[in-house]
Amino acid sequence: MRTLSRIAAPIGALTLVCGLSLAAVPAVAAPVSEAATTTATGTTETYIVLYKGNSVQSTSLAAVADAGGTVVQTYPQIGVAIVTSDRVGFADAVESADSSVQGAASTAGLGVQLSDDAADASEPIEPGTPAPGDDPLSSIQWDMDQISAPEARAINGGSASVIVGDIDTGLDYTHPDLAPNVDFSRSVSCVGGVPNQDPAAWMDDNGHGTHTAGTIAAAKNDLGMVGVAPNVKIAGIKAGNADGYFFPEAVVCSFMWAATNGIQVTNNSYFADPWLFNCKNDPEQRAIWEAERRAIKFAQQSGTVVVAAEGNQSDDLAHTTGDATSPDTIPNPEQRDITNACAVVPVEVPGVIGVTANGIDEFKSYYSSYGMGTADVVAPGGDRRFQITQPGGGRILSTWPASLLGTTCGVPLISPDGAYCYIQGTSMASPHVAGVAALVVSTGITNPGTVAARITGTADPIACPTDMSVYVNFPAVDNGAPQVCQGGIGYNGFNGHGQVNALSAIGG
Repeated sequence: MRTLSRIAAPIGALTLVCGLSLAAVPAVAAPVSEAATTTATGTTETYIVLYKGNSVQSTSLAAVADAGGTVVQTYPQIGVAIVTSDRVGFADAVESADSSVQGAASTAGLGVQLSDDAADASEPIEPGTPAPGDDPLSSIQWDMDQISAPEARAINGGSASVIVGDIDTGLDYTHPDLAPNVDFSRSVSCVGGVPNQDPAAWMDDNGHGTHTAGTIAAAKNDLGMVGVAPNVKIAGIKAGNADGYFFPEAVVCSFMWAATNGIQVTNNSYFADPWLFNCKNDPEQRAIWEAERRAIKFAQQSGTVVVAAEGNQSDDLAHTTGDATSPDTIPNPEQRDITNACAVVPVEVPGVIGVTANGIDEFKSYYSSYGMGTADVVAPGGDRRFQITQPGGGRILSTWPASLLGTTCGVPLISPDGAYCYIQGTSMASPHVAGVAALVVSTGITNPGTVAARITGTADPIACPTDMSVYVNFPAVDNGAPQVCQGGIGYNGFNGHGQVNALSAIGG
């Protein structure tokens, strides 16, 4: 998996794509024996075990044990178990032993990594409150001006009863611009597939999650910058580790956590493992794809709006034919042919709001992936090559952990109020839309489909570029195809329905 941002050189070593107690995700506690029919022993790996129905029976847990596995977490709501095993052939063994198993797949060694430039959701939403005025860095937040965020928050800066779950690398809850809005009771680490609310577990050890969190909900507190929705609460849901890997067990755990802990919006600035493109006609990939799809659907049905970045491959996701990127845990991965049976998770899961990136001139960023049917809206993600701003060289400013400023941030900004960093990527575009979604929910609109319709229906239409020359030198990373914008001003593959507009979305 990858986070979806780009940092211009120099970037150092950065590589990418729990508080107050609260009941953990409902799960079946199932200690199992180590007895197994398999005899060969290998390295312990984590497996996704997918069941045919939305349940996990006790007989199935016994079959896992008999095949040499240990259940570490179950999600009976979606028929998924997270299992570890050191037995060679465990996946085949558990499928043979239990007819209710739809598929089993190891998640080890399949990461896709990229070097980058509580109230229940059904409860009434408390009215949002205004957050007018500027903070010291507001004058260089061109991205906020571009989507009319200052005008929107002057009317409605969000409600404190709205929680945005930032599924990312965690967040720095000590940052002065984030601390007022962090919801410790709903923050969690899902790394490893088991919820852990110890704040040390979900502290950001990468920087990426702190950056996306600031765009969503940096407080209007006369310090630093201001987020799109400065009055909402932000929950750090750590699915990515320090190296930027987001494995399937962490992704499933994250969406189940959001669904069962009253989180109304999630931001997702990453690709899900094991591959950039997950092929549903491959037995191993299908089990992982289906488990993640079920978890996302469960969250949506529970009232969670899911917003996701489109990707930084310059790929047309509607016409993909190759994958030269994954798995990049090995040097020089071989090109593989893919078909329409292959999709990017989470952005291509039904109902997810897909976000492409643009720059200050409102043209799609040169790196942003796109595609008819996958792109819903465009938002500022930055463009350091063709749409330059100063300071920051066209990138997006947001919060960053002070302890990581000298190691993982290529273009830092140190102010008296804290640490900040300039980055570009669809990772930066997606949280703008998640913030707008939080503002919409703060108006009392809570149904995820209705929120999505409000965002797309109030976006400012942008036509395909008349001059495509800037994209000529940036063909698709995975199949070398030239970038092509299809569609009209009302909807096209580069911009979706248009650029998100925070003021229009809240009815301003």
